[in-house]
Amino acid sequence: MTTRVALPSRGRLRDGVLSLLDHAGYPTAAFHGAGSRATLGDTEFIEMRPRDAGAWLATGRITGAFVSTDIVLEEGLERLAAVPLGMARSDLVVASRENDGRSGLADLAGATVATHLPVATGRWFAEAGVEATVVTMGGSLEGVCAAGLADAIVDLRETGSSLARNRLRVLDVITGCEALFVHHPSDALADLTLRIGAVLQARDQRYVMLHLAPDRIDDLTSIFSGLAAPTVLPLAGRGDLVAVHLVVSAPAFWTQLAKLRELGASGIVALSPDALLH
Repeated sequence: MTTRVALPSRGRLRDGVLSLLDHAGYPTAAFHGAGSRATLGDTEFIEMRPRDAGAWLATGRITGAFVSTDIVLEEGLERLAAVPLGMARSDLVVASRENDGRSGLADLAGATVATHLPVATGRWFAEAGVEATVVTMGGSLEGVCAAGLADAIVDLRETGSSLARNRLRVLDVITGCEALFVHHPSDALADLTLRIGAVLQARDQRYVMLHLAPDRIDDLTSIFSGLAAPTVLPLAGRGDLVAVHLVVSAPAFWTQLAKLRELGASGIVALSPDALLH
């Protein structure tokens, strides 16, 4: 049986997901945009809007989808497994006009709130004990609030520039959001999740190779331990130096680079690994 996975059909999320899959060894040239399908092995990838993907995932008609946190909240997908992808980060916020005199959520009692996420918005206001009328929108939200049609909006904030252009300000932050791979339990997705995990683990790591005097290895391990321990290899014709290979975090490599030089390390090379599995 073919396993179906939804891909974002456009936008920043699509770009990030395709880059992730490309690094994971998938031929992303097979993906052509909205509505296209590509079968790779036993998995059929279908490109669609993330909101549609969330709805189909909720029905169980697809096995997995690349969506963001707000879609998970809207479709009630919190029970499913989710792999955080560390990209397409934003905040889900409540915003209103900057000159309306409101300063907090309680000031929206009796207000009309426009959103793309009516279920999540209604639930959140109910949990906060604030009665509000929630209006479902399909297009831009900032304009209807700036024009006074809506008293407030619930929307994603990435940089805040769109809110500022429309003279809106944030009253409250509901939650932080990011891209996720959300899926039902399925052995058929084991290879995909393994590959994704390997790429994500490798992102902030560096594979470091260097030459060092053998009697300085213990000093090196006090700075960098590697995954388990550094790999030490002989150098042809050199008894005074060995080759050392180890994996370290990128921030640690840069902050400790001067210490490597102090140890007498030479021939230092740092590469970005494509994948890492502990």
